Amino acid sequence: MAKVVIVIPTYNEAEQTPRMIEALAKEFPKIKNHDMHLLYADDTSPDGTYKVVRKYMKKYDWLHLSLNKEKSGIGGGYVKAFKYAMKELNADYVMEFDSDFQHRIEDIPNFLAKIDEDYDLIIGSRYVEGGSIPEEWGIKRKFFSVVGNLICRVGFLMPKIHDFTTGFKLTKVKGNLDEYNLDGLYTNDFAYKIQMTAEMVGSGKKVVEVPIVFMSRKTGESKLIKNELFDFLRVIFLYQWNNPKIRKFLKFGTVGFIGYLVNAISLELFSGTSITTSMAANFTFLKNTYLAFFGESAAWAAALAAELAIINNFVLNNIWTFKEAKITGFGKTIRKFIEFNLTSLGAIVIKFVVIGIMVMMLTDTTLVRQVGILIAMPLVLAFNYTMYNVFIWKTWKTPWSKKKK
Repeated sequence: MAKVVIVIPTYNEAEQTPRMIEALAKEFPKIKNHDMHLLYADDTSPDGTYKVVRKYMKKYDWLHLSLNKEKSGIGGGYVKAFKYAMKELNADYVMEFDSDFQHRIEDIPNFLAKIDEDYDLIIGSRYVEGGSIPEEWGIKRKFFSVVGNLICRVGFLMPKIHDFTTGFKLTKVKGNLDEYNLDGLYTNDFAYKIQMTAEMVGSGKKVVEVPIVFMSRKTGESKLIKNELFDFLRVIFLYQWNNPKIRKFLKFGTVGFIGYLVNAISLELFSGTSITTSMAANFTFLKNTYLAFFGESAAWAAALAAELAIINNFVLNNIWTFKEAKITGFGKTIRKFIEFNLTSLGAIVIKFVVIGIMVMMLTDTTLVRQVGILIAMPLVLAFNYTMYNVFIWKTWKTPWSKKKK
């Protein structure tokens, strides 16, 4: 029999609290296979919410109170309550639940039914089949709810999770919440929810969504902060920045952008010079063929500019992006630089062909050359990132990189 602690953080909820306690008092006896408890985490509400809870604690032994001496925000309140539930109540599962009846008590058994399937995180979702949001919500709130979840799904790169912003969740303690860094949350506000969900999903925990019908708040005021969307974006950014794989790619992209600037400036410096003009002159015989772009001075300028960008990228990637696998020693560095150039030939060819064809079809102007670089960049970025990880710094495991026993 699992011990399930429902956590309700409160601040000035004295009016709702008696109704919620009595409603759960009617529901708990119906749940035969789990030991149900209710924990109020109150921020010493001026309206005396904690006093109401204390009064009912004399009546119900499954009712508990965690009293915070100062206002800690919804995220901070939940963190303190989670710690209390694990340390003082020995909870097997903790459930996040609202105090204002926006979450239906009759949905609780649907979460408990998933316990036997050993899920680490059970998410109450409004955006899966069977779930819903209130029809009476205004356009603005519906928009921010839907768009907020879409931003999370895209930002965290987790499209399979439909409701990141739900406040109705059941979390397993052993091997999950008891190992989670509750002191490492990026915010004490509402966005703590999306961080915890993303980190549990990202760490490979067993997660499932169950549909819930979300109700409108009947009394009192919503505690949601006005700038929560900006907090979401900040949390998503910090999550991805601290994700080793994503952080490395962001560094790679930064180096690539610097390389782009080197490339773009060098392209203009080399265009029309005697060096590139003479190179192009050697291929005038290809005029009126599919290879006529070999006779374009801009194509050769693109190749030389690409080489300078490659030198820039090698140096910066070696000392920053892939510093954990940094290449050291003069001889090894030279050898790796030659390999780096060979693996980057594809990038030179891509730019040579794209820019050569563009100036041949349009005209050899600064605008055409620079647009050509921008068109070639996505192809070059994907090509280089793959080649560098596989062949130069060898941070990606491949079938042929495995040592033979």
